[in-house]
Amino acid sequence: MQKVYNSKAVGIEEEKRILSIYYKPYVRYEFSAGQALSRFLLELKNGKIIGRKCNKCNRILVPPRMYCEQCFRFTDEWVYVRDEGFVVTAVVSYITYDARKAEKPEVVGVIELLDAPGQGIFHRINVDQQEVINREIFGKRVKAVWKDEKERKGDINDILYFEPIK
Repeated sequence: MQKVYNSKAVGIEEEKRILSIYYKPYVRYEFSAGQALSRFLLELKNGKIIGRKCNKCNRILVPPRMYCEQCFRFTDEWVYVRDEGFVVTAVVSYITYDARKAEKPEVVGVIELLDAPGQGIFHRINVDQQEVINREIFGKRVKAVWKDEKERKGDINDILYFEPIK
């Protein structure tokens, strides 16, 4: 037991017990990707990229969002976009997506899709590291290379990588 003095009643001593409990909860949960992202992932499984169009600012949002963050309004319609674009940024990455050391470095970057200017997908790019170091990859037109249809799960890795169009 520990003695604690009550500051409100000076001179009166109270005894209190301090209880410690160790508890490791077992928590199960589910995560919903939401209406827009769920549809996006389903379409990736089908080998297609889909976005949402905002008719007010005339943008196509990829990945799709139900609200336009520029106009502060609902987006208007679903739009399929081509799986081609241009390399906006690229780096040689020595770490994996979960911050572990990569077995071998890979090139990753942002691809601005042809049908969704100003919108980009961060993904792997199948080029030699030297093309990034020499800045040759920037602005190159690339196309998605998809997993075999039977192997797709409905996630961003259904696109294996983007590669330059010859």
